[in-house]
Amino acid sequence: MNLFYRELGEKGNTPLIILHGLFGQCDNWMTLGKKFAEKFHVFLVDQRNHGQSPQSDEFSYEILAQDLKDFIDQHELVKPVLLGHSMGGKTVMQFAANFPEVPSRMVVVDIAPRHYPVHHQTILEGLNAMPINTLKSRGEADKILAEYIPNLGERSFLLKNIYRKKEGGFAWRMNLPVLTEKIEEVGKALDSKYLIEVPTLFIGGTDSNYIQSFDMSEIDEKFASVQIEMIADAGHWVHAQKPQELLEAVLNFIL
Repeated sequence: MNLFYRELGEKGNTPLIILHGLFGQCDNWMTLGKKFAEKFHVFLVDQRNHGQSPQSDEFSYEILAQDLKDFIDQHELVKPVLLGHSMGGKTVMQFAANFPEVPSRMVVVDIAPRHYPVHHQTILEGLNAMPINTLKSRGEADKILAEYIPNLGERSFLLKNIYRKKEGGFAWRMNLPVLTEKIEEVGKALDSKYLIEVPTLFIGGTDSNYIQSFDMSEIDEKFASVQIEMIADAGHWVHAQKPQELLEAVLNFIL
């Protein structure tokens, strides 16, 4: 699978691959990607069934980790740093479990290795209520989604998945039917029988419930060389809410 990506920075620098979360796409990380590109050779990647990458009926962390391995091989990247947010964080964890010799370091943003129960039902109901084939405008889409999701910022993030087709009308960039069908896969726990030795930084938001105090012991059990940093006043979208703090945390860990 040839994943869509955006490339920033100089090719001689250490490669840094950034993976978005569920319902996201690589452009969500463009602002920070430009900052990272001052020191790294940055690849912002759309995972399968998201953004402009190919769509498939297959969707699991094993498959997403293999997609990442194929991407690294295709671009002949040596000892890349991997950074993943939420679902992307689970992908890079699974990658490190399956291919421990490949990455040099890993950053996991606001997700723990444990299982998470499905908690996107309202979002999926709103997205699936969208009459995408007859939609007249983004304003209409926002009005429909507002009945399910009152938060404007969250709606704006989700509506980035809608694009206007050349022939007219709108379509989804993400593979909404498969993401709806396979939503339980997104919450699955890290599958690893061995201690992960890739040096890893976990970054969480103090206003988020994705990394909690009871997660710390499991993180320590599964990762041999790990740091955990909680960023004050940040929710789940740490990179959007506290970009400078996240940038500094990552650079202090890598450099």
